[in-house]
This record gives sequence, C-alpha cells and structure tokens, in this order.
Amino acid sequence: MQIKTAALIVNACDDEYDNMALLCCHGEGGDLFSLTRFPDENEVEITVGDDTSHTVSSLKVTLDAQRLLVQIDPADAAQLKGHEQFEIIHSTDADELAEVHRTLHIITTNVGEYVSSVD
Repeated sequence: MQIKTAALIVNACDDEYDNMALLCCHGEGGDLFSLTRFPDENEVEITVGDDTSHTVSSLKVTLDAQRLLVQIDPADAAQLKGHEQFEIIHSTDADELAEVHRTLHIITTNVGEYVSSVD
C-alpha cells in the first residue's frame, strides 16, 4: 500500500496518552496510517484507515528524507487488508526529520528492525 502525505506527524512521548510514542499521517486521498507503542509494551499497533488496526511484535521500518517503509510478516498482513508493506511518500521538513527518527527508534526498540538514513 502506498500513501502520499505532506508530512509525518510524531510524538515521542505523549503524556496525554500514557507516554505513548506515535507516528501518523493522513494521505492526500484521506488515508490514515499510524504506528503507536506504549513504553511498557513490546508490541506496536498499526492502524490503517479509521477501522482497521492490528498489533504486531515484529516489523521492519526504513526511513529516508522522502520515504517511510513499514514491512510486516504475512500472517500480520492478513489482519491489515493483506498489505505486507506500507510505503509512505512524505515531504516532511528536514528540520523535523530528527524528531521522526527519534520517535521511530522508540517505537521499534526490541520490537523490530529500524534502518534510517536520517540522523
């Protein structure tokens, strides 16, 4: 699945939601995608659209200046409309990418693999 968005929205520690780490975006066509993780859990919740979500214990996330790629196991994909990967093409400002990087590091620690060309 591919989503084009103006920007990735992140919060590394949302104190209103029990310090949950969050990455989300809204696609040009209205698509919603999010990754969330609570600090005391070793799972990541993936939400696609308004009504489809699934918790995974393994994923691979790759970030660069204009693309975010999230890959999951085929068994998990069955719960997310069959999508094994989510490619988000974004135009996030360069000065905001460090916070995106930090948030994704928190979300993937001990849950998956994280590869980034952003510092």
